[in-house]
Amino acid sequence: MNKEETEKLSIQKNDSLLHAIRQMDQIDSKLLIVTENGKYFSLLSIGDIQRAIIKNANLNDPIEGILRKEVVVANVKNTFEEIKAEIIKHRAEYMPVIDDENNLVKLYFWNDVIGERSDELKGQLSNIPVVIMAGGKGTRLKPLTNIIPKALVPIVEKPIVEVIIDRFANLGVSEVYLTVNHKSEMIEQYFESVKNKKYSIAYIKEDKPLGTAGSLHLLKDKLKSTFFVSNCDILIDQDYREVYNYHKTNENSLTIVAALKHYDIPYGTLETKEGGILEHIEEKPELTFLVNSGMYILEAETLDYIPENEFFHITHLIDKLREENLRVGVFPVSEKSWLDIGNWSEYNKTQEIFKQKFS
Repeated sequence: MNKEETEKLSIQKNDSLLHAIRQMDQIDSKLLIVTENGKYFSLLSIGDIQRAIIKNANLNDPIEGILRKEVVVANVKNTFEEIKAEIIKHRAEYMPVIDDENNLVKLYFWNDVIGERSDELKGQLSNIPVVIMAGGKGTRLKPLTNIIPKALVPIVEKPIVEVIIDRFANLGVSEVYLTVNHKSEMIEQYFESVKNKKYSIAYIKEDKPLGTAGSLHLLKDKLKSTFFVSNCDILIDQDYREVYNYHKTNENSLTIVAALKHYDIPYGTLETKEGGILEHIEEKPELTFLVNSGMYILEAETLDYIPENEFFHITHLIDKLREENLRVGVFPVSEKSWLDIGNWSEYNKTQEIFKQKFS
């Protein structure tokens, strides 16, 4: 067993949720081994953390409080075939093998035991349409977007919009709508050249900019069930089936996929009271926020709240739904699970991360 690999994947039970999220991002793993006094204690998945955040847990709380009572690990007495079967059954990133004294003896990784994950193991969303907002001018990516639309900005070897569609198509999505405006003819010409597509594309053309939600009104007669919406300049490294299940289980009208964003302030911050008297000093605080990633799930009925032919942002729609006491949920993903090409610095980071994770 590779000791260095095991140490990277291990976390102590009294470490915080925030520490766990950052560790997962740093080592690009969605599963950690929880230890106590150097011995196996439990497993912690990104799903455990997401469920805790949804329940409004404090990110500074220890992970011990959110651990599942029952997790599946292998014992040294299990045969290789038994371990392999459990890995497949639970779609496990890896399977720890422990002895009767809770010593970690071995790790079996999915890629080593099974090979590359196949589409069939990811679950299906075959009846769920996806709408991709591809009408923006991408002004923050000039001068490149003076030549091509933002949707066709390349990530490694493909345009960003095709990468987004491919990730949905791998889960069975076959009905794609692109809302287009700026340089729309180039987007259509590109997809005409793509061979063996697993999906159909319908183009929804704006006569004028309608904001991040205004163009959805043009789909009112086409979308009759739950659907995804994504900006064309973001990628979410998440099993979209889990987002969908959260949305449906909680009977949300709209679900926002939100990314945790961390900020480290390299100074001591001061709190004062009346008269400028110092109340408290906090040395180099860490701040964490949930930010809108640009991906959503909506019910078809929400389209009734979007005005016709008016500039209307999705934040306006969210406000309207909340005024009507309809459920708006938030599904969290980690900071590095949100890849953004909205400006040049983020674009360059995304290129490197995508090469490492997906190429």
